[in-house]
Amino acid sequence: MDYYELLGVKKGASDAEIKSAYRKQALAWHPDRNKSAGAADRFKEINKAYEVLADSQKRSLYDQYGKDAFERGGFNRASGAQQQQQQGPFSYTYSSSGGQNPFEGVDFGGFSDPFDIFEQFFGFSNAGGGRSRKRRDVYQMELSFDEAVHGVSKETVIKGKNHTIKIPAGVDDGMRIRFEDFDVMIRVRPDKRYRREGQDLYIEHTLSFPQAVLGGEVKIETIDGPITLRVRPGTESGTAVRLRGHGIVHPQSTQKGDLYVIYKIKVPEKLSHKARQLLEELKRELP
Repeated sequence: MDYYELLGVKKGASDAEIKSAYRKQALAWHPDRNKSAGAADRFKEINKAYEVLADSQKRSLYDQYGKDAFERGGFNRASGAQQQQQQGPFSYTYSSSGGQNPFEGVDFGGFSDPFDIFEQFFGFSNAGGGRSRKRRDVYQMELSFDEAVHGVSKETVIKGKNHTIKIPAGVDDGMRIRFEDFDVMIRVRPDKRYRREGQDLYIEHTLSFPQAVLGGEVKIETIDGPITLRVRPGTESGTAVRLRGHGIVHPQSTQKGDLYVIYKIKVPEKLSHKARQLLEELKRELP
């Protein structure tokens, strides 16, 4: 797959857009968060794409020659007088008709460990990943849902020393934050109001039968405070309303996920005689 397509950006994307796209894709496909088949391979490809497109020289070569410039075996498509070169583990040919080696000064030392790129970019990682690394002490910290969403500072004692642990807003259960000589494993207690999927939130809101039929306004609690939504007449049970940017912020970023409001319709179990008459009349009026 094309590197731009992997990150979800256009060819002329700015450096900031590439970083933002990488942040979103890396979080979505990290194998400790995404258990679908092929997630690990997709995560590695995303990191390859970022490593190339974030480097101006490599990006320029990619735009001209595509993946061949960075795949083992190089490429054989250059025109004109060609020369065979070896750069690290890569061999390639290039046209000398212009009098200049297009690969001069470019580091072809192979791709970096994708998990190391992830940790350097975010300052934390999800635990696991099946990788061997130098052993670090890991301490577990339990957070409430609100603490994880908005961030928090906690005082603790580790190995006899006082530490202020600053947790960035938006961390999720299972994330591991790196400090100088130890890691902190995050555990987040579930919330009764919201169901969390990554940085997106889902909340159910019950509509009365008249509200569903006639429409109206309802107040929804978001993590940043209440908002008012207009309910369309004839809303069916299970209808989902997407509120962009009302989800959880990505750690160390200003971008937010979305909030999905799922409407459930409450049908009254008991009716007064008058209410039953009105519904019977409504039944005759409806097509």
